[in-house]
Amino acid sequence: MTDRRAADRVGRDAHGVEHGFPHREDVRASLTALYRRVGPAGVARYPVSVAASDVALVAGEDPLLGATRVAGVLVRHLRLPEAPAVVTFRTMEHAATVEPGAGPEYAVELNERFRARPRDIGAALAHELTHVLLHRLGLGFPGTARNEILTDVVTSYLGAGWLLLDAFRQDGAESQKLGYLTPEEFGWVLAQRAELFGEDPSPWFTSAVAYEAWRRGRAEAERERRLPPLAGAGWTHRRRYAHERRLGRAAPGAPYAFDGGAPAAGVAFPCPVCRQRLRVPAGRTLRARCRLCGTVLDCAG
Repeated sequence: MTDRRAADRVGRDAHGVEHGFPHREDVRASLTALYRRVGPAGVARYPVSVAASDVALVAGEDPLLGATRVAGVLVRHLRLPEAPAVVTFRTMEHAATVEPGAGPEYAVELNERFRARPRDIGAALAHELTHVLLHRLGLGFPGTARNEILTDVVTSYLGAGWLLLDAFRQDGAESQKLGYLTPEEFGWVLAQRAELFGEDPSPWFTSAVAYEAWRRGRAEAERERRLPPLAGAGWTHRRRYAHERRLGRAAPGAPYAFDGGAPAAGVAFPCPVCRQRLRVPAGRTLRARCRLCGTVLDCAG
């Protein structure tokens, strides 16, 4: 059994980029918050990710005109109210900024460096315009850091965040990473979306390190979908789970928690789709329905 704490282990590579799943709980909370705010019907309004051809600048296209065009594509993809997008470039510390409450146009400022890196303009705009979407939804967390994580998660889960992961590059010419999630966390959220909508983002990645991060994130998401009390859990997981249920207590780091004595009468665990906490009777094979996202789960408790 893979120790979740090992998967959470944080490290930085030679370029200073953080890896692993250090923001796991905030990422999960972001998904739950999104489902609570818009519901499964709201999420279902984004069945197709934004197409690479729609957000790429063509050869010779003026960066400002191209950025304005791409901003319009993302406004429509995110289902924001139709309004002009005003994009400007300026020298600044951050990749981009937006005034989410301003209007009636969408005013986004991009770092001047994107003039020379036009293929990443879509990624920067996707994150900033998602800030506008969250503002309009009234969805946010206390603290800047958690809000930025929320923005990355929602951008990815609603079909535009693969651009942020693909902007992660490390080669002889450059090293770059955009966004506040680690590359693997981006991969995990994209895997959650891929499972929900039957997408395969693999062909979209132009960056080799981004593709590897997607694979690692997908592997972690698949591991989580095979944990007890879900019926798809492997033999080793089921054996450990049964032992802990008889004792009435879960081991530290387990994805489930027991209650009701020994053997346990109930077990609580996160929905593998929206991460809402569910509780079902322990020691029984049954089907459970998540009240938040509507997912039906086969459990073998």
